[in-house]
Amino acid sequence: MAGRINDEDVKAVRDAVPIDAVVSEYLQLRGAGGGNLKGLCPFHDEKSPSFQVSPSKGLFHCFGCQEGGDTITFVMKVDHLSFSEAVERLAAQAGITLRYEEGGYNPSHQRGERIRLVEAHKIAAEWYAEQLATSPEADTGRIFLAERGFDQAAAVHFGVGYSPQGWDHLTRFLRGKGFSDKELLLSGLSQEGRRGPIDRFRGRLMWPIRDIGGDVVGFGARKLYEADNGPKYLNTPDTAIYKKSQVLYGIDLAKKDIAKASRAVVVEGYTDVMACHLAGVTTAIATCGTAFGGDHIKILRRLLMDNGSARVIFTFDGDAAGQKAALRAFEDDQKFAAETYIAIAPDGMDPCELRLAKGDEAVADLVEPRTPLFEFALRQIVVRYDLDTPAGRAAALDEAAPIVARIKNSGAQHEVAVQLAGMLGILDTQFVVKRVAQLARWARDRGGRGGAPTNRGPQQQYDAAPVSRPSGPALTLRNPVYATERELLKLALQRPELVSPAFDAYGVDEFTAAPYAAVRQAILDAGGAEYGVQDPQEYVVRVREAAPDDQVRAMVTELAVEAIMRRTVDENYAGDQLVTVRRRAVERRIRDIQSQLTRLGAGGDPAQLAAVQNELWVLQQYDQALRERGAAAL
Repeated sequence: MAGRINDEDVKAVRDAVPIDAVVSEYLQLRGAGGGNLKGLCPFHDEKSPSFQVSPSKGLFHCFGCQEGGDTITFVMKVDHLSFSEAVERLAAQAGITLRYEEGGYNPSHQRGERIRLVEAHKIAAEWYAEQLATSPEADTGRIFLAERGFDQAAAVHFGVGYSPQGWDHLTRFLRGKGFSDKELLLSGLSQEGRRGPIDRFRGRLMWPIRDIGGDVVGFGARKLYEADNGPKYLNTPDTAIYKKSQVLYGIDLAKKDIAKASRAVVVEGYTDVMACHLAGVTTAIATCGTAFGGDHIKILRRLLMDNGSARVIFTFDGDAAGQKAALRAFEDDQKFAAETYIAIAPDGMDPCELRLAKGDEAVADLVEPRTPLFEFALRQIVVRYDLDTPAGRAAALDEAAPIVARIKNSGAQHEVAVQLAGMLGILDTQFVVKRVAQLARWARDRGGRGGAPTNRGPQQQYDAAPVSRPSGPALTLRNPVYATERELLKLALQRPELVSPAFDAYGVDEFTAAPYAAVRQAILDAGGAEYGVQDPQEYVVRVREAAPDDQVRAMVTELAVEAIMRRTVDENYAGDQLVTVRRRAVERRIRDIQSQLTRLGAGGDPAQLAAVQNELWVLQQYDQALRERGAAAL
């Protein structure tokens, strides 16, 4: 096994790769105020963004599902990597050579499994591309592309390659690069033959499939020869790095334009994506040998941010299979906040054929949204019935009404119900509207009351103490004591220069909520707020490392990312929080002493009584000074 990565190198990686740059590879981020950014969480489904990133602290936190951490943690969670694998991936991006505590530099064969499989795919993609560009055998593939309007520059832009017809050309090449047979089989690039691993893809045109971060994780392979008995398209099997239901071809090229334009175009094949991008429709993406489904929607929703102007346009062939695919897409329509449309080219041509026949402008015109997907889906149902008869209209209504009832927005549901009445030729529009509303009510009733929890903002999420938090009273921020303690801890983590050195004199017992007391202790163990003034970059990292467990560590991250509840954060505001927390602690102590005096009574030990009375007098004078002079009396 490889040794642990040198701590200095881990710090260098953490500092070298900005967290907002890494997170932006997976979701769209927008300003959240106070220098923070927000987006839709990649770790759970949500309708409004509760995932926040603090570039200055190098941390992220989701106020919906409570996931949080630094850049390394994010990469670990989003790509299911070990700590070492995540550091290695980020180090490669930053051009940092890692040192290992046991045995010096880490040999390549000892690196994490995912890193190795991605590296094998990268090398394979380059090798396939070289074969297409230079191999005489690949002339068949070059002709195939040329006949569809794609020149060598287009092939290079999309990384298209060619797999030779021999049994083990790629397998032998990758072995020469130091990959083991086990790695080749795990990657899906090779498969078991009679005498060992052989190439999975042979004599095919190869499209590299990249994840949203840009890593090659699989391939789509198109048959070129009649002698090939395999399917027309052959994809990489599911592996540790490739799940066909969770990848979208072209997403690495399209993601920035999808986020910028709030629009995505879903096409059916690799050549359709190429045609669209070359025609200027750079938001085009495609599924990889599977129907468009829920996991694909999650990817797009994080890029579209579910704003009201977002558009998703599906292009399907006009044949029966294309219509069936459109209806399947409509099944998931309500998972989008974006409006969904369908575009079917004239004469049933796909975008690749349309570009070849009529040029780039025809492709750009095709994907301009015209027909809402719900309207197309309803028409596909209605057309199967004889609407000239009452029985036909009733049967069509029975099939179509449940679809309309699934529309979650009540206003849109009512409007579509009215349109459905018009499609069916039912003059009593209100009858159709009531029928749809009734079905929607039944569906809600069947769903019961145990639906997904609503997303809460940072001020609302502690109305009840989460199970995973340290024990203690419920952290409702309606309680001004907890609200102020929380605000002071946020200042101590985010703006230590405003509360130091006074904060470091505060005792752990001055924080009445157990989770907040634990965070105060972690700050103390990490060197206090004073350390945060001396080394702001390393400060929160040290506090997180000083936390006794994951629960407290998550709370530290949360407080370091959550916005401070004042637009103008200055010494006066910080002083107010310091004074308020201290005065409440003093008042609690005064009450304790007054109770003690009552217990001692007149017959108590005179010396003890005098000492307690003296302490009470000192505290009362201190409380008066805090009240009159504020932070200057601390």
